[in-house]
Amino acid sequence: MLRTKILLIVTSFLMLFVMLPQAAVYADAQSDLQHGVNAAGSGSSSCGDPQATINCKISSIINVLSSLVGVAAIIMVIVGGFRYITSAGDSNRVSSAKSTILYALIGLVIAALAQVIVRFVLKKAL
Repeated sequence: MLRTKILLIVTSFLMLFVMLPQAAVYADAQSDLQHGVNAAGSGSSSCGDPQATINCKISSIINVLSSLVGVAAIIMVIVGGFRYITSAGDSNRVSSAKSTILYALIGLVIAALAQVIVRFVLKKAL
């Protein structure tokens, strides 16, 4: 019972640390959106030169892949939770469900870190 509570607390903190960077990305996306609206109004584009175009394409591909990984990880957490609830005390099924949840959360953290690393590299490249 204590291990379950500790696992729940650790999972909550991990989700918090995954969601906080997304809030920062959202704020950055709002400023990028405003910059894009201003650029469209003035007739210029922030992705006009070839290097920026490559960076924009890489960034958009990483954003799509990160979104897909995030959705898949959330679905796997839900599946793992369902398997945990329906395990009926069978230790093999419980450990399998915990592993599913743990691996899904690790995948979510890795996807968030990949997003941060790619943004860092692309900003340094410009």
